Amino acid sequence: MKFWEFTKVKGTKIEISRWLSDTMGLMDDGCVYSTLFKYTAEGPKDCEIILSMFPQENYRTLTHITFYMKDVPGSSAQASMFLADREINILNSVSLNGISDTVIIWKLMADLSFAGEADLLIENLAQRKSAGDPSVSLIDHISTKPAEIGRMFRSDLEYHTKEEVRRAEPCTFEGGTFDTAPGYGDILKKIDGCDVMLVADADSWMMSITFFKPNTQLINLVFEIPDNPGSLQQTFDLLARRNINLISVFSKVKICYQKMILELVADIGHISTSAEELRESLPRELEGLNGIFVLKELKELS
Repeated sequence: MKFWEFTKVKGTKIEISRWLSDTMGLMDDGCVYSTLFKYTAEGPKDCEIILSMFPQENYRTLTHITFYMKDVPGSSAQASMFLADREINILNSVSLNGISDTVIIWKLMADLSFAGEADLLIENLAQRKSAGDPSVSLIDHISTKPAEIGRMFRSDLEYHTKEEVRRAEPCTFEGGTFDTAPGYGDILKKIDGCDVMLVADADSWMMSITFFKPNTQLINLVFEIPDNPGSLQQTFDLLARRNINLISVFSKVKICYQKMILELVADIGHISTSAEELRESLPRELEGLNGIFVLKELKELS
């Protein structure tokens, strides 16, 4: 599933599509916490804002918990009570049916607070099921893993690629847009029309807004390539020889073991070749590859 989009800043506001904002839990009139980072290394990225619905002081107690439950009435109620008895607060969550199974899978972000280690939940459930406790009869098992959201907010000290600039005051998400002015207006100046990339982290329920440097020129390329080993490598090598910098990659099978679609966003701002010249020359170069490679689309995003 593709969890990224490209758009432009309108004034000081960044519009986030309804699908992407709903998927990440960014709701109108909801509270949003944000942090601005500056990229110090070479490359097309200038700075980044990370959006979260959760206060940063809570990150160390946030945990992913997944319930596997019988697909019968009352299973979700049992799972909720199991956590409520331990004063564990359920935050964002999503449930789905197990494919070809009679199991409901409920994946949630929870705040353990003072409940202790997540492993204790697994141990306690096992003990209660062994004892035949009817309050957990509809829960098959659970799994946990640390949310580790804090890693996204750490400055990269080893490689010195980004530095934290500011944590803004919480703001309200309104009209499907994030307004940079209240928290960062004195830093992010003249950003109207700037290219930005929106990336969602589905596990952490967070979103990154990446601003590109002024000399960046983004293009969107769509290829139809053979669905076999080495096809991606051939395509990437062709673009690398032209010194084209890839920003994002998305591939999907069209006809299994025959054709696949490869969608790329790339930066050509640092090379002399224009988008129009690439549109003319790439099809000829694709003919020299091992297999049938077709450039289906090339359009400018910048």
